[in-house]
Amino acid sequence: MLKDFLEGKPLRHPLHPMLVHFPIGLFLLSLLLDLASLAFPPVPDLVRDSFYAMLLGVITALIAAVPGFVDYTDIRSDHPAKRTATSHLTLNLIVVALYGINLGMRSSLLVDPKIQTVPLILSLVGVALLSVSGYLGGRLVYDEGIGVGRHKRRTPTPESTLHFSPATPANLALNENSDVIFVPIPEADRLGERETLRVEIHGQVITIAKIDKNFYAFQEFCTHRYGPLSEGGFQGFNVQCPWHNSCFDVRTGKVTQGPAKVDLKSFKVETRDGKICVCVQRGTGEST
Repeated sequence: MLKDFLEGKPLRHPLHPMLVHFPIGLFLLSLLLDLASLAFPPVPDLVRDSFYAMLLGVITALIAAVPGFVDYTDIRSDHPAKRTATSHLTLNLIVVALYGINLGMRSSLLVDPKIQTVPLILSLVGVALLSVSGYLGGRLVYDEGIGVGRHKRRTPTPESTLHFSPATPANLALNENSDVIFVPIPEADRLGERETLRVEIHGQVITIAKIDKNFYAFQEFCTHRYGPLSEGGFQGFNVQCPWHNSCFDVRTGKVTQGPAKVDLKSFKVETRDGKICVCVQRGTGEST
């Protein structure tokens, strides 16, 4: 429940993007007060006010870091956004450390009429790094879809992509048609109702879902803007994309609600020798 709260699920809005506005605004306010002290030295307490704005910025940054770190740990290890998120996290830690050093230098300068050069430079560097980090944070949402729509899912999402190769004899069963392969997916037996697996078979990323005790397999990425359907929600036999709410019938792959207009590829699922198997075409990974 604590993790859900820190991810903002009860609020239906992520906490981290809400909280980061406070340190960003306070750090910028501190810089503006520094510049004002240079332009208007007779105005009292500008350096002192800048110090306290920076102090509050550091405090709120540490508060915002808690849900941010929870969001970071929720990104699966094989997701391409993990590297971007690591850079975002690292830059934020560097920024907080710089402002911490800055506060230490300023603590003995509170009565000065204008800010000194070194603390001002540290503030400028901090704001610059903060801007880069903010850009990366935007990429995580707008390009990678991190955190988008996760409040719609009531069951666990796959933490990683399972890789299978139809070229490995131990991992396949040939049909009467030698071009068709049934690839066993042992992990499918552990799926609960309305839970999903994300698997890759010869370059084709596939979602496997269990609904009403039956298994269905379809392409992982939504045909609208490539949202991850393994992280979507289910309404009857419809899977809903977590990004833009397109819906598809898991039995046929047909679009049942836009904005998507193109149907999904669907894959036959059969039980063979007691194993849940996904049917693909040998050498292509295409549906049959």
